[in-house]
Amino acid sequence: MNAKDLKLVVQEKYGLIAQQSLIQGQNSCCGTSGCCGELEFSMIGDEYANVKGHNADADLGLGCGIPTQFANIKEGNSVLDLGSGAGNDCFVARAIVGETGQVTGIDFTIAMTEKARANNAKLGYTNVEFIQGDIEEIPLGDNLFDVIVSNCVLNLVPDKQKAFSEIYRVLKPEGHFCVSDVVIKGSLPQKLQKDAEMYAGCVSGAIEINEYINIIKHAGFLNITIHKKKDIAIPLEVLKKHMGDAELESFRKGDTGIYSITISAEKKD
Repeated sequence: MNAKDLKLVVQEKYGLIAQQSLIQGQNSCCGTSGCCGELEFSMIGDEYANVKGHNADADLGLGCGIPTQFANIKEGNSVLDLGSGAGNDCFVARAIVGETGQVTGIDFTIAMTEKARANNAKLGYTNVEFIQGDIEEIPLGDNLFDVIVSNCVLNLVPDKQKAFSEIYRVLKPEGHFCVSDVVIKGSLPQKLQKDAEMYAGCVSGAIEINEYINIIKHAGFLNITIHKKKDIAIPLEVLKKHMGDAELESFRKGDTGIYSITISAEKKD
């Protein structure tokens, strides 16, 4: 599957999630309900319930962390959320930047962007906006943002080097990013890597953690810090669909693993 096809898979699946959540009024379309098609498990994001700015209508349960928790966002900052979905992390950021700041969300999926705009209209924020676009080609100018956040999205981007280069471009000098994402340790079996449904479920798009960090370095970022690392426990019945006995044993021993991390780095221009 080429990069274009992978993008279409992600766009289709997350568009369906947005549409289903609008119809059913539920927080998370994935999981055991099966309304997202063949997704075999949903992501394991941290609990947002007590986070200031959390909006239940905008929380679709698709994250793998709370990047705003470690993003050092300040009042008056300009913040960009990559893969903003229905807008939850943008609304959390808005609670921090206040009236004098600005929050922008960008999402690849039209249905998600529309849902985020509808949620924002209910809240009445005039300094929060949502645009539709590709993270590999962010449709915004240079040196605009103090902070960039993202929650379990960059692993879905085929060209991560290009994505981090774009992050660097749109950040202000001395700006920084903080993202929650999925990475792997070791090498996942080829069947698991190439499974399109697992890709849309945030696993097959993940890359090895050292490669991930090297991409960030290559983009020019400094002071790379991993704030949080959490094991993603995939159900045994799911793993058995993609692994042989030897591969499964290696995975269970910890030679190979899948993790969510929250990581930050700084632009020092």
